[in-house]
Amino acid sequence: MSTLVICEKDMAARRIAYILSGGNVSSARLNGVPYYTFNNGEWKVIGLRGHIIKLDYPREYNRWDGISPLKLVDIEPVKKISNKNIADALKKLSDGADRIIVATDYDREGELIGVEGLEIIGKSRKARRAKFSSLIPNEITKAFENLSSVDYNLAQSAEARRIIDLAWGAALTRFISLASKQLGKDFLSVGRVQTPTLALVVNREKEIEKFVPTPYWKITAEMISEEGKFSATHSRGKFTEQEKVDEVYQKIKGIEKGTVTSYKRERKEEYPPPPFDTTTFLREASRLGFTASSAMKIAESLYMRGLISYPRTDNTVYPPGLKMKAIVGKLAGVFPEESRQVMENGRKTPTKGKKISQDHPPIHPVDAADRRKMDSREWKIYELVARRFLATLAKNAVAEVSKAEINVGGEKFLAEGYEIIEKNWKDIYTYIRTNEKPLRLKEGEEVDIESIKKVRKETKPPDRYSQGSLLAEMEKNNLGTKSTRHEIIEKLYHRNYIKGKKIVPTLAGIAVTEALERSAERITKPYMTAELENEMNEIAEGRKNLEEVVNDSRKLLREAIALLEKRKDEVGRVIKDAMFKQNYAGKCPRCGGDLVIMKSRKGKRFIGCSNFPKCNNSYPLPQKGSVIFEGEYCEYCGAPIVSVIYRKKWKKCVNPECPSNREK
Repeated sequence: MSTLVICEKDMAARRIAYILSGGNVSSARLNGVPYYTFNNGEWKVIGLRGHIIKLDYPREYNRWDGISPLKLVDIEPVKKISNKNIADALKKLSDGADRIIVATDYDREGELIGVEGLEIIGKSRKARRAKFSSLIPNEITKAFENLSSVDYNLAQSAEARRIIDLAWGAALTRFISLASKQLGKDFLSVGRVQTPTLALVVNREKEIEKFVPTPYWKITAEMISEEGKFSATHSRGKFTEQEKVDEVYQKIKGIEKGTVTSYKRERKEEYPPPPFDTTTFLREASRLGFTASSAMKIAESLYMRGLISYPRTDNTVYPPGLKMKAIVGKLAGVFPEESRQVMENGRKTPTKGKKISQDHPPIHPVDAADRRKMDSREWKIYELVARRFLATLAKNAVAEVSKAEINVGGEKFLAEGYEIIEKNWKDIYTYIRTNEKPLRLKEGEEVDIESIKKVRKETKPPDRYSQGSLLAEMEKNNLGTKSTRHEIIEKLYHRNYIKGKKIVPTLAGIAVTEALERSAERITKPYMTAELENEMNEIAEGRKNLEEVVNDSRKLLREAIALLEKRKDEVGRVIKDAMFKQNYAGKCPRCGGDLVIMKSRKGKRFIGCSNFPKCNNSYPLPQKGSVIFEGEYCEYCGAPIVSVIYRKKWKKCVNPECPSNREK
């Protein structure tokens, strides 16, 4: 029987063909596109390049100045083949094939990519589906021995998302860009998920700016027992009235002895963390210095190489059939001590989280990696996944927690101690810092008081989001999916709406958000996006169809644009003012005009004078990172000094001919 297997990417096609053929596979090219054959040519395996069919509006609707944003809402997008060579190769390889097997990644996007392949070769053929969560021999063989049906509902839910996101992105982006006259390469993007995500960041920044710190006081003491030094704090904790804290402090400040009135010490077991789903994996990777986008790219590469399971999952519970012992055995060559601990002294059942789904297991290693064949960043991600997996199989850590009450001149002080007795899983998952504070006392014991201090502090505003905490907030608000959240954050950086590791909105990000909130607040709120996400889930479950959900979305979009149109001038003015402030780079030393960060026709960033063509003064800029003018001018030549933030922050005079730059 002649069989054609459609995979999502060439790397996956090569690996699947190698596994199914037992290593006896040949490679060839058709239209320059690689494919793989075995069993005397009876089997052919080809990899696509993700989506090779893209959605777009008919060409006549791409004129921004001639077609209103409102008209775009109800225009049906057309499908266009984005890679003709792959499409032609797919058609030729399908000629004469008795059966077609879809072997793309098993999720919404993967199902749609597979269905797009079927559309290219003609839907008349009855296709089968191979479902797998890792590219290892056992799982691939099992998937092809137990083929199932293509899930067209799942593909339709992904198709609905593409149609909806295209309409929202195109219509709102066009409206905002036209209103603010930010066209060409400088257009401002707005999106169904992107906008409420940006609003989360902007609103957090406003909370921080509006925050008024409140003073409070604590009274702390350094004490010495027979076992050593320890710290204690007045039992009241925070004093909010200075008169009261002064009264207590004056009462006890000269006392040299205290008495332990109560001391309790107990053992406490600490459970290992649950298995990784996509959000928790990306959050932990961000703590190691990875952006969410780069961590996902590396994880996808490791998956394609058969080293970890599929990295896009909402599951935090290992399925019953997962062969834990076999995986631990493979890891023994890479993490010998950690694997030995799990095999000889592991827990009876692995830890589990609160989320369970049937599509893919939690992210876990599936094979041993050779560190010599990986770069440092790949190894860090692989090690993170492997250590998390081993930790979920390790015994609870055991700690001793102690609490004491100490009487100091009639005032009660509290002290706490923490000691790890058995590290167990903490010896494996080494990313969690533990601060041990031994505290060993006896009731009735007298302790020396080394010092008593009154400390003034202030309440602090909420923290800015990191990429990890923003991912978690997006998941909490049902913004995007496990597969798209990291891409949304990356897009906000790319559009220069946000900046920094501790995420700060730019002036443009704030202006776009405020303009939309004033005019059509609903599109900046997570609940609207969450409603549409739930409807798309219902398509996957067969309870709604694509047309219903797309029409619901178009109704919401029409209402939003109608509201925006009423305040178009104000929206444009707010954004234009913010963009000028964001791109302002000081005064021109030649003519006194405004220097502005601009882009050339080729997309290169530079500083130019607003009095052009009367004044042609301009300066080159670094093409990567954020550029900020903070009001400083060079003492040598009078040109602006800008701060450049890319991996680190540094300052430079923008004039390349300046003596200060020549010296450097």
